[in-house]
Amino acid sequence: MSLLAFGINHKTAPVDIREKVAFDPQRLPDALRQLVSRDSVNEAAILSTCNRTELYCETDNGDEIEDVLDWFCEYHGLNLDEVRPYIYAHPDSSAVHQIMRVASGLDSLILGEPQILGQMKDAFSAANEAGTVGSLLNKLFQQTFTVAKKVRTDTAIGSSPVSVAFAAVSLAKQFFTKMETHTALLIGAGDTTELVARHLKETGIGRLIIANRTVEKARQLATELGGFAIGLNEIPQHLAEADLVISSTASQQPIVTRVMAEAAMKSRKHKPILMVDIAVPRDIEASIIELEDIYLYTVDNLTSIIQEGMRSRKAAAEQAEEMIESQVVHFMGWMRSLEAVKLIRDYRQSAEQQRDEQINKAMSQLSNGKPAEEVIQELANGLTNKLIHKPTIEMNQAAYAGNNELLAAAQQLLGIEDKES
Repeated sequence: MSLLAFGINHKTAPVDIREKVAFDPQRLPDALRQLVSRDSVNEAAILSTCNRTELYCETDNGDEIEDVLDWFCEYHGLNLDEVRPYIYAHPDSSAVHQIMRVASGLDSLILGEPQILGQMKDAFSAANEAGTVGSLLNKLFQQTFTVAKKVRTDTAIGSSPVSVAFAAVSLAKQFFTKMETHTALLIGAGDTTELVARHLKETGIGRLIIANRTVEKARQLATELGGFAIGLNEIPQHLAEADLVISSTASQQPIVTRVMAEAAMKSRKHKPILMVDIAVPRDIEASIIELEDIYLYTVDNLTSIIQEGMRSRKAAAEQAEEMIESQVVHFMGWMRSLEAVKLIRDYRQSAEQQRDEQINKAMSQLSNGKPAEEVIQELANGLTNKLIHKPTIEMNQAAYAGNNELLAAAQQLLGIEDKES
């Protein structure tokens, strides 16, 4: 029984690689079931966000990384050599450490960002519903959620208002001198888009358009923030109105194409547009960056802005690391205890079998008229001899071979006090 945390993230791979290995939420249950169908994988969960794709697996032993990597590449239709330079793999205690750090926001692009915990919970729920979570991953995720909540409440890790959403709006504030005179088009209506919308509202943005595949969801957010809702199919008609475009969806294909952007710029008479694509896979076609007067940024371009807000979180992160270390030790202790479960069960069954044999023998003697006092004495002697026979032989052989470690272990296991000390 071993654990494996395996994947790529914003530290190891650029966005053009990360988007190739992102999992479509609609196909995630099938992917999970495919993964656990491998002989080496017993349990699995997959976390796929704009900044990382990680697989958490319970395997037969710690040597299955190549099997998981082969499946990973096969599933995404990628060449092994194309992916291998960006991959990291954490076995056992390192895997526990990784998942707890990720859930606590310590491995995020934005140190301490809170959205990752919700994404981790979604990953667990998806795996649970797909039937790929067993007792080990269930315990790991539950303990991970507990420590992440403790990090959030007991440290100042989330005290600074820093997130990808905050960084995107900060970039917009640097780009535009008077936010109240500009129109923003937000594409998507998830948690990140909601954060962007709220940050923009605080800047006094002049006009807010929210586009989403489900118009009703966009309308709910737009109504709350005084914006205007449209469907994704209406973006070409409204793109020219936007001075700022921020996109964050789970689409597997670009939402804003180069053709749309060229048409919008012609209508705007080349008045500049700032586009910020914080989705992986990317929502805004990459070649748009070639167009004059369109300034396109991706999540990888936000690093310098994000660094400014991270400084105040570093001391809290050190405290959080200490909390996680103690929880890793606790979990690995629990995991090692599982190894003894079968041994204890087999030992108990053996003792109960010997007990039952002696009881049956005693009952037979009683039914044949043998005095009860003699039967009880024989029962006690017989059971004692049966139980100590094998340990006695092993201790004699250990003493003969000079195996003092085994003798010391036997003394501890059997609870025998050293009478000579």
